Amino acid sequence: MSTEGLTHHISSRYNEELERVRGSVLGMGSLVERQLAAAVGGITEPDAGVIVRVAQEELRVNQLERQIDEDCSRILATRSPTASDLRLIITILKTITDLERIGDEGEKIAAIVARLATRERPHNRYRELRNLGELVLGMVHDTIGAFARYETELALEVLRRDRKVDEEYETIHRQNITFMMEDPRSIRRALDVMWVVRSLERIGDHSKNICEYLIYLVHGKDVRHTRIEDIEKDLLAAARV
Repeated sequence: MSTEGLTHHISSRYNEELERVRGSVLGMGSLVERQLAAAVGGITEPDAGVIVRVAQEELRVNQLERQIDEDCSRILATRSPTASDLRLIITILKTITDLERIGDEGEKIAAIVARLATRERPHNRYRELRNLGELVLGMVHDTIGAFARYETELALEVLRRDRKVDEEYETIHRQNITFMMEDPRSIRRALDVMWVVRSLERIGDHSKNICEYLIYLVHGKDVRHTRIEDIEKDLLAAARV
């Protein structure tokens, strides 16, 4: 199904309710992105207070998840949506779960970054960690943008970037194991860095999940556990039909 067809179908039936819920999802996504930006920013600029700000926004994220879940349940019970409307509701319910988990991981990162701010920084000032954080933050930003505009091409680009995140994760993980073996005094700091990297890798996975849901929403095709190359071929073939 084309994006135009999806939008037209939604607007022809109880558009206001569905668009309000979709708007709430985008608001939730913006909050989560802001959380993550604050946490990642703490890597570059040491800030022991970042955890307080991120935790406050996490409360709002959790409230939005409950609200959206209730709204979707009400629509399912009262509207009996079919076809693309039902796909939209399914996509929203799955998306808010991943957004909430991104928020959880952002809060974990903020807590560790606040702790790192109280310690002496390494000579490279966590350059690799900062770069990975910015990469993942860009994925989250583009994931929300793709969802807002039904842009499956942008969603595919996010899927491609997840490979880079996995590669960076493995590299930093190996580096920190080496640091701990060479200098036992660095163990605590290296473990903190590894926890941050693990959270960033998980956020990349959650962004990937949301992009896969979006492809399902627009094209009606479940692309989970499918190679990117195969997804691209399938979507190209569908576009030619």
